[in-house]
Amino acid sequence: MPYIQCNGADLYYEDHGEGPPIVFLHGVMASHRFFEPQLTTLSREYRTIAIDFRGHGRSEKTELGHTVTQYARDLRAFLSQREIENVVLVGWSMGALVSWEYVDQFGTEEIRGVVDIDMEASRFQWFDYDYGLTDLDGLKTTLALAQQDRVSLIERITEQVFKDPPSPETRAMAFDELSRVPAPIKSAILFDALTRDYRDVLHEIDVPMVVCAGADEKRGSVAATRHVAEIVPEGSFELFEASGHCLTLEEPERFNRIMSQFVESL
Repeated sequence: MPYIQCNGADLYYEDHGEGPPIVFLHGVMASHRFFEPQLTTLSREYRTIAIDFRGHGRSEKTELGHTVTQYARDLRAFLSQREIENVVLVGWSMGALVSWEYVDQFGTEEIRGVVDIDMEASRFQWFDYDYGLTDLDGLKTTLALAQQDRVSLIERITEQVFKDPPSPETRAMAFDELSRVPAPIKSAILFDALTRDYRDVLHEIDVPMVVCAGADEKRGSVAATRHVAEIVPEGSFELFEASGHCLTLEEPERFNRIMSQFVESL
């Protein structure tokens, strides 16, 4: 299994195929495995790459560094060490925040395009923001579950992120991956991700972005995700009618087709 040390953390990654590089960035508590249909199929035409953020999946469970800011720095170190340029960043959920944070810190010189998979500009209910979905009480409940009842938190997440009940195999995979993050890391990154606000950054992203949303709203809001496409100067929007939050697993064929069309358009 390939590992690379980035800013003091040993990160697991997968790297398949040849051609224009596509880098997949997973959500909070998740891993590269949520992109398996993309890593295998799209690698026939492109170089498909995925990393597990520090503290997640098969990467080192470091004590420190569990912020979106640090994850973006780790991504920068990974791309630099692997000499990967002119990439398309594909961020699912928190992974989209990491892609936007990367652009905010390092610009878009090495970025051809960005894909947002079902993530809002912010999850939090700021007073001047119409699309917030998490208030202080909800944040406290989530963090309490992270510390006190790991199984209930994972079961709640699994119920929220799929439109239809997943297969036993997919449910088992999700439970296994979501279980890999220790409670202190889980609490730290959940708090950081749920209180981020990228409205100002999105206005400044100067490369094309495709924003994808699942139609099922158990976990989120289509309007909130669509709003990202409205903020970004070169944004377009795709709605996945048969999906919830995990559209890379729920509608992999359509997602892969949209990915190919997007990469070829750049």
